[in-house]
Amino acid sequence: MQFMLLLNEPEAEFAKRNDPEQATAYWGGWNAFIGAMAQAGVIVKGDGLQGPHTATTVRVRDGKRMVQDGPFADTKEQLGGYFVIEVPDLDTALEWAARSPSASCATVEVRPVLPPMAPPVS
Repeated sequence: MQFMLLLNEPEAEFAKRNDPEQATAYWGGWNAFIGAMAQAGVIVKGDGLQGPHTATTVRVRDGKRMVQDGPFADTKEQLGGYFVIEVPDLDTALEWAARSPSASCATVEVRPVLPPMAPPVS
């Protein structure tokens, strides 16, 4: 089964990425986590994301497109990255999620990936 791990981080964690005094420890934790997943052969796809200040939010209301720079204003945690992993079951996906650095400072959302849809029968 494939699961997506949505890795959330508070703003303070994003700041560590570029802080000369904290970046080594920050990236070290992520490199260890990614290395463990790679060694286990569970990674299907994954990417880190640029900080939330680079985000643009789009909504359509009453047929009109509304664009806002940055994440939703009330959000305490922002999406920092994701992995799609292939593991036997939800329990295994939850074990990997719990090992993520995000789990100790924010949240990791785990969702099953929809299987490919069958083509329509004509």
